[in-house]
Amino acid sequence: MSTPGLIPEFLVGCDFSSSPSKRKPIVMAAGTSLNGRVLLSSLERLDSLHEFEQWLRQDRQWLGAFDFPFGLPRELVTNLGWPTQWLESMNHYAGLSRLEIRNTFAAFCDARPIGKKFAHRATDGPSGASPSMKWVNPPVAFMLHAGIPRLVAAGANIPGLHPGDTRRNALEGYPGLLAREVLGNRSYKSDDKAKQTSERLIARKDLITALEHGQTRLGLRLKVSHAQRDTLVDDGSGDSLDAVLCLMQAAWAAQQGAPGYGLPADMDALEGWIVTA
Repeated sequence: MSTPGLIPEFLVGCDFSSSPSKRKPIVMAAGTSLNGRVLLSSLERLDSLHEFEQWLRQDRQWLGAFDFPFGLPRELVTNLGWPTQWLESMNHYAGLSRLEIRNTFAAFCDARPIGKKFAHRATDGPSGASPSMKWVNPPVAFMLHAGIPRLVAAGANIPGLHPGDTRRNALEGYPGLLAREVLGNRSYKSDDKAKQTSERLIARKDLITALEHGQTRLGLRLKVSHAQRDTLVDDGSGDSLDAVLCLMQAAWAAQQGAPGYGLPADMDALEGWIVTA
């Protein structure tokens, strides 16, 4: 069992992909936190969802922040007549194909007025996140569809949503929340190599420097080696840096302690919440 206030030995930030490959892997940033310093210990790349499953099932203690939605908007779920208990809702969702999800959500949006096409979760506003029902640019609906069933199947504890093994705790992270705090609207990444510009490289350097100096509201300082810093700077996709941003969110959650890890007491237990939002 987790002890309130105890910082887990193993923290992780996950930059997720619903269709991982060697070109676009899932990136896991692992580290530890002590006295306000977050030490990055490793960056691991997983090329398939099977590798992600194997990672989750390892017998070790961790607290992780994962960059994919942990729930759908209550308004959407009730409108579609889906179950309003979290696990039943997620099981129903997992049983749909991606094509069924896209068609269902597109029909929902088509029936709504311009400017209010998507339903939103309560956490979308304070975090600036895309609606979790969005199926393109980015396809977060498919990320939820790929990620949550695997967390549940692995027996992970999902605070506020689903009880599991309290040695392995999964929280919803969102790197954009921390990046925007430092950079505003400056872009620091692109999956398109042609768009991996010098301006974006400078933005990544500025973001890493701010993290190293503790210049965010999390009040945590990132500690990386010269080689790790070069890796974060040189990854123009931003995937490695996004995993580290999630690691910082996991470290903040660890400071808040079990069982809630800083999630709001009045969080909607169907929608979930982005940690640190």
